[in-house]
Amino acid sequence: MADPGLTPSGTDRAREQMQDAAERARLTFRRLSGLDRSGPPPPETLAGQPLRPWTIPNAIGFLRLALIPVFLVLALNSDDGTDVLPLVIFAVIGWSDYLDGIAARVTGQYSRLGALLDPLVDRLLVISGVIVCWKFELLPRWALALLAARELFTLVLARVALSRGVELKINWLGRWSVWPVFGSLFFALCGVHWLALIMLYAGLALAFAASALYVRDGLHQARQQGST
Repeated sequence: MADPGLTPSGTDRAREQMQDAAERARLTFRRLSGLDRSGPPPPETLAGQPLRPWTIPNAIGFLRLALIPVFLVLALNSDDGTDVLPLVIFAVIGWSDYLDGIAARVTGQYSRLGALLDPLVDRLLVISGVIVCWKFELLPRWALALLAARELFTLVLARVALSRGVELKINWLGRWSVWPVFGSLFFALCGVHWLALIMLYAGLALAFAASALYVRDGLHQARQQGST
């Protein structure tokens, strides 16, 4: 006999919460680390959901965002762009990208703001690294210009898509491009020029391929919405 205090929708919601709790309880290494992203995205992260800013993952995101101007000030005021402290801050901001995702999966504190904040911080970090590398000519400026243009294009594309009700999901090429791009900037700041160049060209190729897929998927979604 059903609990008279629960409506059918309340029963469904309670069942979903129990399923979510069971899924977190059997969190595997692949799912915890983000390697296994099977299944639909958490409903709390979808368009139209409340932002829910006050969560542990978002606190990590806010800290990452606050550290970017610190990195820029320290790096731009160094002698050659390769000082240790800004390099460490850059690495902390980059690697903590994993930390907020793990925190969300462990605590179940998913949010719409987290889904928007995380890629924004990543884009701003890349642009900040490009600015430093440009000033001190740590990498070819033509390649840095392409990288900055791609990051700005991605930000604009995401904004336009949201304004038209299109949800762009990160694809695997986009995921694979993140670490070569970050790595190229990191090793340039370390002064390891040859490795930075290799990673930069690999990251650019993956990033532009990912952008082409974003455009294709966005247009496909827009056509589907127009036909309904």
